[in-house]
Amino acid sequence: MPQKKYPMEHDKKIALVAHDNKKRDLVEWAKFNRVLLAHHQIYATGTTGKILETQLGLKIIRLKSGPLGGDQQIGAKIVENKVDFLIFFWDPLEPQPHDPDVKALLRMAVVWNIPIACNRASADFMISSPLMDKVYDRLVPDYDTYTTRKIELGEKSS
Repeated sequence: MPQKKYPMEHDKKIALVAHDNKKRDLVEWAKFNRVLLAHHQIYATGTTGKILETQLGLKIIRLKSGPLGGDQQIGAKIVENKVDFLIFFWDPLEPQPHDPDVKALLRMAVVWNIPIACNRASADFMISSPLMDKVYDRLVPDYDTYTTRKIELGEKSS
């Protein structure tokens, strides 16, 4: 399948999300990386965004809480090329009432070739990458062939 280039600018658009049992970990990580995060545009869901804004003293674009649609809002921003990568500290040991939304968010990140960090180690490697402060062309399959494909409708049964 042919590919399209989606440029990521020097200043990235980063989504930060954390389940309740992982909020402390994300906040600690963000505080440690505050200087690196400061020149990027940060999105966050609900309570996570409020905590991060208070703890970091940075402007955070706050969306709805995850279970109230925030995960889907982040997914929509990925589709619209308004999020360059996702740091999502999710809790694999706790059942989540909005688990389908979580899976949909992770799926959108994969479909649109968005880097994902799901724990502190992967987030550390991602944010310390030399690519973080450079323009980077993200390659995404050219979905035009999918969206313009011919669809044949079956005959109506009488």
